[in-house]
Amino acid sequence: MHEDHKMHIDTKVIHAGQRPEEVTGAVMPPIFTTSTYAQSSPGVHKGFEYTRSHNPTRYALERMVARLEGSKIAEARDPSCGGFAFASGLAAMGTALELCDAGAHIVCMDDVYGGSNRLLSRVRARSQGLKVDYVDLTDLNKAERALKSETAMVWVETPTNPTLKLVDLTEIAKIARKKSPKALLVCDNTFASSVNQTPLAHGFDIVLHSTTKYMNGHSDAVGGVLVTGDEALCDRIRFVQNSIGSVMGPFDSYLVLRGIKTLGVRMARHNESGLRIAHWLERHEAVERVVYPGLASHPQHGIYKKQMRGGTGMITFFIKGGLDEARRFLESLRVFQLAESLGGVESLVDHPAIMTHASVPPEMRRELGISDTLIRLSVGIEDCDDLMTDLEHALGAAVRAAT
Repeated sequence: MHEDHKMHIDTKVIHAGQRPEEVTGAVMPPIFTTSTYAQSSPGVHKGFEYTRSHNPTRYALERMVARLEGSKIAEARDPSCGGFAFASGLAAMGTALELCDAGAHIVCMDDVYGGSNRLLSRVRARSQGLKVDYVDLTDLNKAERALKSETAMVWVETPTNPTLKLVDLTEIAKIARKKSPKALLVCDNTFASSVNQTPLAHGFDIVLHSTTKYMNGHSDAVGGVLVTGDEALCDRIRFVQNSIGSVMGPFDSYLVLRGIKTLGVRMARHNESGLRIAHWLERHEAVERVVYPGLASHPQHGIYKKQMRGGTGMITFFIKGGLDEARRFLESLRVFQLAESLGGVESLVDHPAIMTHASVPPEMRRELGISDTLIRLSVGIEDCDDLMTDLEHALGAAVRAAT
């Protein structure tokens, strides 16, 4: 196998954790759809017993993401090098939360994906007794006050969904190690992708991705992944993954791995078009405010320059007017499709207050600034001029509706 850690990212996304299939020499790992594996004698097998526990296609994907996130766990030590794939991003999150004992205290970033908020507040607070404090972790003083000696987990999302706040991962890790030395530090890296940000390098214990988004990139497979570079934690996650069993199937594993092969070139295009459109929107008369990490106007632009390698295709902006203008804008787009999710090759647009974050309590949405005029763009890899033409047409329709 290649010395993955010495490769540049554009090479890693194609070769990391991969090798030709041993029997045929197939360059891409085959889709192993078997549920079970033959044993020559009871307990004597080739390292595979049952697909919930072991699957070659899933292992290939898990090794890939583990290497992209910087895990150096050897394959001889763990067959997936510290990577664990699940049926969805929320299945990955649910498994990570099982690392906490009942009644544990969790400090969570205040602005997170609506499904993450729902799982913590409306499911695990009841079934697991988790005590969750939502804190604006962009404010290090608030972070320090929220952390306790008994805190079991710190849950960070950066950039956040949908207001694109950035958390200083290095500083949060320093504070947590001092105030809550036993806490597991988890970063949802979905919005950044492994190309633009690697939280393990900043002192975090676990990285989560909804692979449905940038990692797969083609809007045709739902999944999630956890990665750790710590061997003891790797053993704990493997036990819980196998015990709960919400694993990613072999066909979805194949699709996500296939998608990752183009992650480098896709993210380069997302980053380039995202920055160009963000600058253009900032100058548009129908736009009140634009939030994008790569803009100098972003409140945490300094953190962006320190820990990210690109701003991605995610842009949040506030349209002038109210819900009527926002609705007219959304209904007038032709290239951008009005749909939930993000990170695909096609451009999508979302109205978080009504769509992705409807499960967040209204008072919390107001506090976070998720208003009726907030619009979230997922800029795809289409021609950027065509995307701006589409946005110009829809913004013009919103202006005409207002007058």
